Amino acid sequence: MSRLFRIVCCGNRSAAAILLLIATVCFTFATPPAAAQQVQDVPTEEVVVNFAAGRVVIAVVKDAILIATIENQIEPQTHPPIPVQMSGRRAGILLGAVDWFSPSSQLQLARLDTELPHLHGHFAVSGPHISQVQTTAEASDIESVGQNLFERMNVVAGNLHGKLDWPPGEPVAQLILADYVQGYGAEVWQLSFKLTQEMQRLDYYDTHISHPTYLQSWPPEKGQPHTLMEFQYPPENATPTLLDLLRRKDPRFEKICASDSKMREVADYFLAGQSGKIIAADATQFLRAALAVLAPPNARQTMASIGLDTGFDWILRPPPEPKRAASQAEQERPADAPSLLKGSSPQ
Repeated sequence: MSRLFRIVCCGNRSAAAILLLIATVCFTFATPPAAAQQVQDVPTEEVVVNFAAGRVVIAVVKDAILIATIENQIEPQTHPPIPVQMSGRRAGILLGAVDWFSPSSQLQLARLDTELPHLHGHFAVSGPHISQVQTTAEASDIESVGQNLFERMNVVAGNLHGKLDWPPGEPVAQLILADYVQGYGAEVWQLSFKLTQEMQRLDYYDTHISHPTYLQSWPPEKGQPHTLMEFQYPPENATPTLLDLLRRKDPRFEKICASDSKMREVADYFLAGQSGKIIAADATQFLRAALAVLAPPNARQTMASIGLDTGFDWILRPPPEPKRAASQAEQERPADAPSLLKGSSPQ
């Protein structure tokens, strides 16, 4: 069934403009039966796409993996990056386009971050797109997570047929995975998903999410420092990392270190690339203080740990999400708002 959709991407995908897409799509999302019936009953649909944006700081220390996140509220409907427990010893943090919603029908088309616990264990894949993945049991499990998220994202985005003005090479979503693997130890992966299009005829495109690329950030290569890892989204808005600020002797962090000898010790271990000598309790205290310095006013923060013996646990829980309401700002955008659609108009 062909329907008209107005897609509003809430998230400043460049430093200057809100992305707006008006496109005709064939709406055949693979949703649960009840939701699918609701979708079919909606004649004309607006789909709002909200982004999870901010920074994710990960420290692998002596007895835990610590994950700290800070929101970058690039738009009023921005989601904070939130660690999602995927198993007792694994957490995932999804950045980018996570929330697909229809304001008119009040139907949640996809909430990809909360779906993460279900996106694993179903695929055994191989091919050139996973050539960076180590051929080990733990790598195969990472592949299955990436494959399932890839397929779920294609369900959501694969039926968009207007020309999208997405920055070339920029990921539409990134998944950070941190876990302990039996007999292997701690690992941290970054999976990046890009949006591609192929023109089938004039003003009609097939839209796809590419197979993820896999980058293993932990354990580091032999001889490389064992220290803080940081991921930021959107990439063009990246700011100096916590480790960069420590190296520059930023006065705010020098003040923290001067206040407590244990804080100084933790910072020195990170700077020396010896995070394995830090116990989780001390690293937690340091990162809590660092979050307070790094976070913009009113930015939401989270912090979680994956204990070597205790598994996943919250240190700073995410605040409850406000009740969703249709955004007047999204519905009343000016006519000259930048558009992702090039050279065509709604049919």
